[in-house]
Amino acid sequence: MRDFQKPGRSAVVTREGMAATSHPSSTLAAIRVLEAGGNALDAAIAACAVQCVVEPGSTGIGGDCFALLAGEDGKVHAFNGSGRAPAALTAGHLRRAGLTQIPRQSPHAVTIPGAVDAWTRLHADHGRIPFAELLAPAIRLARHGYAVSERVQYDWAKEVPVLAGDANAARVFLPGGRAPEVGEVHRQPELADTLEIIAREGRDGFYRGTVAQDIVAYLNGLGGLHTLADFVHAAGEYVEPIHAAFRGHEVYECPPNGQGIIALMILNILSRFEAKGDPLSADRLHVEIEATRLAYAARDRFLADPAQAGVPVDYLLSDALADDLAGRITFDRVLTDMPAFAGSEHRDTVYICVVDRERNCASFINSVFNPFGAGLVAPRSGVLLHNRGQSFVLTDGHPNELAPRKRPLHTIIPGMVLKDGKPFMPFGVMGGQYQAMGHAHFISKVLDFGLGLQEAIDLPRLFPIPGTGQVEAEDGFPPETIAELRRRGFDIVPSGRPIGGAQAIRLDRARGTLTGASDPRKDGCALGI
Repeated sequence: MRDFQKPGRSAVVTREGMAATSHPSSTLAAIRVLEAGGNALDAAIAACAVQCVVEPGSTGIGGDCFALLAGEDGKVHAFNGSGRAPAALTAGHLRRAGLTQIPRQSPHAVTIPGAVDAWTRLHADHGRIPFAELLAPAIRLARHGYAVSERVQYDWAKEVPVLAGDANAARVFLPGGRAPEVGEVHRQPELADTLEIIAREGRDGFYRGTVAQDIVAYLNGLGGLHTLADFVHAAGEYVEPIHAAFRGHEVYECPPNGQGIIALMILNILSRFEAKGDPLSADRLHVEIEATRLAYAARDRFLADPAQAGVPVDYLLSDALADDLAGRITFDRVLTDMPAFAGSEHRDTVYICVVDRERNCASFINSVFNPFGAGLVAPRSGVLLHNRGQSFVLTDGHPNELAPRKRPLHTIIPGMVLKDGKPFMPFGVMGGQYQAMGHAHFISKVLDFGLGLQEAIDLPRLFPIPGTGQVEAEDGFPPETIAELRRRGFDIVPSGRPIGGAQAIRLDRARGTLTGASDPRKDGCALGI
């Protein structure tokens, strides 16, 4: 239990249903759906649609979506709603143009958005409330306006140079030539019109007709190779989730092309070490940093679209590999001899978890990748487009090399924990490529050290940035701990901004209650009924 004499927030405890998101309007939308008889999936879609309006830098209908759903039968359903590269785009085409990587504010960074396809497919298979009703709160906020909140404004202000680079983005997101201030009312009427089309026509409202035509014409005008056929044929898919045992629980993730497998690899390494004492001790942080560095080295070597590249899932999750990697970690110094498995910085996302009366659980994540994605907005539809294509590499022969209709390595990962074959906790951590470490860090703090959900979320975070040798650390670590890590050879630097965000809901079956937590690094909250 937290110290009530210190700043912080309590976990939320309730009985019938709960939602936790990174924005109060989103959480409220989910709760209203639950109160109206909707299930966890309905509530997650409504919440996500609201966030596509009120957190425009973090997510949007021009982005991608992944989801894990679980019910009392213990079956976990995984959906991969990540978009594919245009059929006409190849790495060779970009190499011949002199590129060695894909620029952020480029049409080539825009894969075909997968979010709307995921929402409509999941709703058709699992939803209860009419789809148009789920989008109504988002439409109302986009048309009539919403007040800009503190963390949203913080992120918004940092992206002014990117938004100013596109006339459409500047018109929508820099009214008066600046980012809106906290408390200022912002409207997106073109997006409201597009959401109304999707509410009426479902998937076809985005992938056929005027919306798709607007996006394709806009990207083609910038030199993109997108076609209407790319949008018509866009489709996510149900996939078999992957999982690993950890401290008497089963932790589920979506399989590659997402990086959930890396979270499981880190947990497999951590399971080889005894958890004791202070969760922020130098020894424990040493292990977490090194486990992350080792697992991410494998990520950057192997992770790709399994439909177009061989991804050795069994090897990456094997006990033999976990034993080998754990055996490389020593406590006297930083690891310099990394395994020969052979980054870029990925930041913004929203994560939503919902549990309903029947104990259906939704773990739902939606993203435009970098803050405000590619910084490109289609002019008539108001759709902000993501830059997920930047995750491709242009290196000839690499598993994650850009190719026609290929999905890039993906950072967004929902999580689900089962215990004794029943849902125990939907959870997720935002923050781009930090997410895999964030999953393992959070799960370890809850299951290894017995921390409450809110306590675990509130702890300061650090992250070894792949490819840089640096470990970014938030404020809040004991100075003597940072000094000891530096003595061991870690290059600890200030993060300069909050690292990620998280939400989680735990099911207490003995008491029939739910406990939820939401990250204070964001504007959101957990609420229950």
